[in-house]
Amino acid sequence: MNAKPGSKAADKPAAPQPNAAAKLHAPLARLLRPLVRLCIRSGMTFPALAQLLRELFVNVAEHDFVLEGKEQTDSRVSLLTGIHRKEVARLRGAGAPVHEAPAAVSLTSAVIARWLAAPEFTDTKGEPLPLPRTAEGEAPSFEQLVASVTKDVRPRAVLDEWLDRGLVTINADDAIELVEAAFVPRGEDDSKWHYLGRNLHDHIAAAADNVSGPAPRFLERAVHYNGLSPKLAKRLEARSRELAMEALKTANREANRALAKDKGGDARWNFGIYIYCEDVEEESDGTGEGGRS
Repeated sequence: MNAKPGSKAADKPAAPQPNAAAKLHAPLARLLRPLVRLCIRSGMTFPALAQLLRELFVNVAEHDFVLEGKEQTDSRVSLLTGIHRKEVARLRGAGAPVHEAPAAVSLTSAVIARWLAAPEFTDTKGEPLPLPRTAEGEAPSFEQLVASVTKDVRPRAVLDEWLDRGLVTINADDAIELVEAAFVPRGEDDSKWHYLGRNLHDHIAAAADNVSGPAPRFLERAVHYNGLSPKLAKRLEARSRELAMEALKTANREANRALAKDKGGDARWNFGIYIYCEDVEEESDGTGEGGRS
């Protein structure tokens, strides 16, 4: 039977693999450890996290594990989740988790992506040009940049916000320059929490899909070496940052240009890169053997 992407038939989960729950225990414990650390550091207690998980278990079972042609019942949700039927009845219908990006995050990302991709706003090396606030005719300017993304927000309002957040600076020629730190939300910037959820969701979703299906569907790889000196680890981290930023900028330029000819739809694409290193020795044989996973 053929089914369109996004339909119930196309999204029907694969049958559980034998002993999958037992095999999941160790990787899940490792995966959750930094998140538990973040919870404790941020003041989220175990009862609060447990309640959130209870709601998510019910929500996912209710919406993602529907049998075609059958109504999803409290009893079946209870069977899938192990949560008492009365508790299931209380929690059902609470609404799916919110996936939409806050408006300010979406606008900022779109304008910065445009600044990094469009030929009129970049130099011969593909780096973002310093932009005057306004310019005559078709000459590139910050006002033109913002207007190319949205007509609903005044460029001056965007500039004032970005100056306050440290995303841009004004140089000696009174031109606006994009700060590299604009790529990394920090401090009290609420967008960092949005990206925490979105990027981790997509990475975990890709990895989970790969181990659930008969063959990996998504590219999800890493180069890793153990037993390194801290000096070498820091040097490799710095070099990998350069390679990663170049890859991200290239992908952004190609996507931004293709977008101009795209008819639009409901599909979503995310290309992400992560880098991690630590000074303490990880669980390994200490040989420094490298590989990909």
